Amino acid sequence: MNTQTKQKSNFVAIIMMIMLFGMISFVTNLAAPMGLVLKEQFGVSNFLGLLGNAANFIAYAIMGIPGGFILQRYGYKKTALLAVGVGFIGVAVQFVAGHVGVASAFAVYLLGAFIAGFSMCLLNMVVNPMLNTLGGGGNKGNQLIQLGGSFNSLMATFTPTFVGILIGATLSAQITDVFPVLYIAMGIFALVFLVLLMVSIPEPHTEKNSEPMGGLLKGALKFRHFVLGAIGIFVYVGVEVGIPGTLNLWLSDANNLQGAEVGKTIAGFVVGTYWFLMLIGRLLGAAIGSKVSSKTMLTVASSLGLVLLFLAVFMSPAIKVALPVIQRSDAGALSFGLANVPINAMFFVLIGLCTSIMWGGIFNLAVEGLGKYLQVASGIFMTLVCGGGIIPAIQGWLADIAGYQMSYWIIIAGFAYLLFYALIGSKNVNKKILKN
Repeated sequence: MNTQTKQKSNFVAIIMMIMLFGMISFVTNLAAPMGLVLKEQFGVSNFLGLLGNAANFIAYAIMGIPGGFILQRYGYKKTALLAVGVGFIGVAVQFVAGHVGVASAFAVYLLGAFIAGFSMCLLNMVVNPMLNTLGGGGNKGNQLIQLGGSFNSLMATFTPTFVGILIGATLSAQITDVFPVLYIAMGIFALVFLVLLMVSIPEPHTEKNSEPMGGLLKGALKFRHFVLGAIGIFVYVGVEVGIPGTLNLWLSDANNLQGAEVGKTIAGFVVGTYWFLMLIGRLLGAAIGSKVSSKTMLTVASSLGLVLLFLAVFMSPAIKVALPVIQRSDAGALSFGLANVPINAMFFVLIGLCTSIMWGGIFNLAVEGLGKYLQVASGIFMTLVCGGGIIPAIQGWLADIAGYQMSYWIIIAGFAYLLFYALIGSKNVNKKILKN
């Protein structure tokens, strides 16, 4: 293959990887606003409404370590093709849930969310190293990863906003109302699969290690700062998803007694703003990352997040602030302008700036000094992403029994743990362990 052809092939592959980076967020962030649809269509509780989100993330717990074996055995391209194919099937099953009978529709949707979760886990393992390799490593590779992460955040902003627009005019939302989102997802998955099948892309070289996987797992778990960091990832993904997911339910619930309901369209846009601020935070984090330590960034983000959470939990929803949102008139027309929302929503949305830099900070602190255990540690991290399903489900249960506002105490506990990890738990006290 000549240089010009190789560059063209790499360019196409880069575009596909960036699209997949966005699809991870697009499909994952569909699960939380779908909780509102499930609540209205099937008349279930907040806890059951968030089971789709839980199913999506619990797939990580099952697929995290096996996904690493698939990656090592079949390589990045075949793993990416498998992930895209599984993702198409997962979204297609969710589409089928809109056509089957009421008695089975809920279960079929949960199955689709679970299958989609397998795909998202595999894609997370593929896209970062692929973009790094396609960029040639170093600063260029990191630049491509940051670009992919930015597109990821952009799609996270788009998904709840678009779902809010689609269901905002309905009295009782149905799965069929979000079919346009599913069409988009299936179309992009099909396109990416066909292009990846035809394009030749380089394979990142993973370090071969003859030591049994069991020994590597035991070795990684000897590092206290890694174990506490892995718990930190579980907590972080849970609070990252739980904050906007429960906020969407709260702002859309006309029957709650806390006076926060503003309508589905505005709620979707407010939640989308949370993800938009995560995009801003990630760009700022990338800009200052070479000058500010991960420990400092995580400490500041956790502390500020706790302040915002306490303000949101203790202030009355009766206090309103004007936020720029998309809103729907009584006649059904969409417009952009200022709308009064509970001040609590503003504080929750601002936490997006704090959560934006946490993944990178926790990961960097947790894997420091692991040596040969780095790859298996990454698999453990991917497994514990399941916190994104478990913690929001618990929060939904708390919202059912104690109210939406009080349910955020579990988020406060999560941020307190992350602050502990930044200040104390991240210190490597096992430096004498053989790592090479």
